Amino acid sequence: MSESFRVGTRGSALATTQTGWAAQKLAGISGLDVETVLVKTEGDVVTGSLATLGGTGVFAAALRQHLLDAGCDLAVHSLKDLPTAQPEGLVLAAIPAREDVRDALCSRDSLGLDQLPHGAKIGTGSPRRAAQLLAYRSDFEIVDIRGNVPTRLGRVKGVGKTLDDGSVGRSTQGDLDAVILAAAGMRRLGLEDHITEYLDPSIMLPAPGQGALALETRSAGSGHQALDAALSQFDDAHTRMQVEAERALLSTLEAGCAAPIGALAHIDGDDLVLEAVACNPDGSETMRRSARIACSTTDAAQQLGRSLAQSMIADGAAVVAGLA
Repeated sequence: MSESFRVGTRGSALATTQTGWAAQKLAGISGLDVETVLVKTEGDVVTGSLATLGGTGVFAAALRQHLLDAGCDLAVHSLKDLPTAQPEGLVLAAIPAREDVRDALCSRDSLGLDQLPHGAKIGTGSPRRAAQLLAYRSDFEIVDIRGNVPTRLGRVKGVGKTLDDGSVGRSTQGDLDAVILAAAGMRRLGLEDHITEYLDPSIMLPAPGQGALALETRSAGSGHQALDAALSQFDDAHTRMQVEAERALLSTLEAGCAAPIGALAHIDGDDLVLEAVACNPDGSETMRRSARIACSTTDAAQQLGRSLAQSMIADGAAVVAGLA
């Protein structure tokens, strides 16, 4: 009987798709079989906006506890959903190459952001997205929404009828002109045909870590030498440096993953460039800054994030973003 490892995941379509992709890649590298363990999290059962629930970290807590309790050997997260403080006893063993980092507009009648009518209703559960939308067009009406990707898409007029996989329930309202979702999740689910417009980072900076997956194990290892070796091979050095800079900025600003903060790092030659924005939740004020550093280590990437955050704090970013 061949050896297998257990991978923990939430039960949503996006979570199981992401987990399945990562697990099969690791199984191929390691030669191990894989067993999937479904874990129900607080964020899956408690209603209310993500901001009032304490941010998207509510989705990770139960999964991490299951990992600590040895109920699984590996957990797969959307990195943007993870709090920046790493729990004792756990380590991000691999961050594979990143998917599309951008936010995506999914609208009725294929209308672009500039073509949406005055007062258009746009759904998002993210204060970061809401603030940047209002900064771009103050006439938009932002509607706080929750639910899985098909449920959110079903809120858009006319779109629910085109989702023929049965994933949108009869309660779908079709009450919105558009929703904003992460392009990475749409692409992973094969729903990119519903994307009307990829929002350029000059309009909307993504969440720190957006588009990246985090593969987490116990600090002492997964319990499988072949899996630990596969995780090391699966890790992408450039992606790790980028997200380390973004998350260090978020941590230094003492902002949670539901705060109106955007950040995006990219490699430019030998340099790591980090862009960041802090927004007033109502979009009335934004502070956008960038910095770069010759970078070859994660320590240097983290220092770039911390130093840019400190300069933004000195200029009043905490007050702008309502974090003070």
